[in-house]
Amino acid sequence: MTNLIQMTDIRKVFYADEVETHALAGIHLNIEKGEYVSISGPSGCGKSTLLSLLGLLDTPTDGQYRLNDVAVEDINASQRAKIRNKEIGFIFQAFNLIGDLSVLENVELPLTYRDGVSKSERRERAMEALNRVGMAHRIKHFPSQLSGGQQQRVAVARALVGQPSILLADEPTGNLDSKNGEAVMALLAELHAGGATICMVTHDPRYADFADRKVFMFDGQIVDEETLHKLRQEEEQRLEDQISQARARRSAQPAEIDEQA
Repeated sequence: MTNLIQMTDIRKVFYADEVETHALAGIHLNIEKGEYVSISGPSGCGKSTLLSLLGLLDTPTDGQYRLNDVAVEDINASQRAKIRNKEIGFIFQAFNLIGDLSVLENVELPLTYRDGVSKSERRERAMEALNRVGMAHRIKHFPSQLSGGQQQRVAVARALVGQPSILLADEPTGNLDSKNGEAVMALLAELHAGGATICMVTHDPRYADFADRKVFMFDGQIVDEETLHKLRQEEEQRLEDQISQARARRSAQPAEIDEQA
């Protein structure tokens, strides 16, 4: 297999009011063509920041990022937009469909930003993508007329229509009940079986198991599963200790007041 994504020592620092927040600290990540990778970890560990960098929605503070063997860490916003439109399909937790556009128009939308794609070709490719996700019978409906599961299927079709090199899924089941969540995961598994490269952020270990490879994050770094488990236990123990200390201080306060009186 061939590396589609190569990240080397990627770092991301956010600055606010002279405070530095190190969101990512030395990320090394390769994703091969045709691979299905899940990224998981506790809230605030850097999953969403990493996905933003992978999707060229943001740039790293330091490090190297090659996408399809092209260095993309330092390109300008216009270049990022062009590569993003061609190479990357996004699937968001909140669907991000446009309410006053029909299902067909929503799926066609990414192709309207590409040069040389005629209206008839846009329509043909949108119909093909909707057929793949089982939503071709709803082309005239609007997002408000669809269930959450149906909206996510349309969002998957929109991600597929540009024939991207990789699908980036950000908590794709987060706004769905368990039945619709499982249906969307089955759809992603079907797309992967058909050759799609997928990188998915999820907090649900059941859905992480769908992937070929699981990547775990903690405090802006990639760690192995055993280390993640250990760090989580230490974090839980610190929290318990803090709660115990706070309770002890509260229970000691009345005695201190009586002594002062």
